[in-house]
Amino acid sequence: MLRHIPTSADPNVLVGLDTRDDAGVLRLDDERALVQTVDFFTPVVDDPYSYGAIAAANALSDVYAMGGTPISVLNIACFDPSSAPAEVWADVLRGAHDKTMEAGAVVLGGHSVEDPQPKFGMAVTGWVHPGRMFANTNAQVGDRIYLTKPLGTGIVTTAAKFDKCSEEELAAAIASMASLNRQACEMGQAVEVRCATDITGFGLVGHLYNVARASGVRIRVRSTDLPVLPGVRGMVAAGCLTGGAAKNEAFVGDALSVSPAVERWLLEVALDPQTSGGLALFSRVPVEVPCIGEVLEGPVGVEVV
Repeated sequence: MLRHIPTSADPNVLVGLDTRDDAGVLRLDDERALVQTVDFFTPVVDDPYSYGAIAAANALSDVYAMGGTPISVLNIACFDPSSAPAEVWADVLRGAHDKTMEAGAVVLGGHSVEDPQPKFGMAVTGWVHPGRMFANTNAQVGDRIYLTKPLGTGIVTTAAKFDKCSEEELAAAIASMASLNRQACEMGQAVEVRCATDITGFGLVGHLYNVARASGVRIRVRSTDLPVLPGVRGMVAAGCLTGGAAKNEAFVGDALSVSPAVERWLLEVALDPQTSGGLALFSRVPVEVPCIGEVLEGPVGVEVV
């Protein structure tokens, strides 16, 4: 669909549709650029407050993935008022509000429609200095890749639907999803990162592939170095996989190379669509989170070893 949309010719559009980055960036002047994004989805957990907090952290993350600071949000709410007490929907909004306040941004309002399938999220506006922006076009050969959150949220939330994960395992996933990427962004800025992406629906492999083709590089991921949420290996063995993982594998297609030595469960983790995942930071300077791979010369693509 995006191929049918013309790209903007405005020179102030620093990041638009063409590079499939995490958010759009529009330069206002030499010191300031607007970062804008929108994201919403159906519930991933049963608790309404947690759902709102996770949805907010997920939407805010796109601003952090560009190196920016969120300043304001607009809620997007699709609820059926008759399907649950008003307090349930209020808890979703309260969770999102509290997470937005934690980010130092403000809720300006929003829009709602009646919908039998609940959906919630936000349109977020932030700002970034044009010279300190993260972009997926800036990966360079020799960069190492650092991941700031563990993987496996799609697998855990799928397992939870079938009562195949413990309360502690689900709680760890919720805590990770509700955690802001603010500190991760600050870590990147501290070592002058200029390339990053957040790991969400396309999974680790899909988002790294977007970086690889935007930057014209090859990316190697070391599967045994991937940080993984508790219990995920057993959940994969129990068949708790998402349809999104197969779609992500098909999306990357022939640009994905997998070593025969890679355990299948770890490949599933690398393909697993994430909700409010961490940032992948591309840096020559060590970052105090797991290093999971590096940027190489070679044909554009992602290899998992």
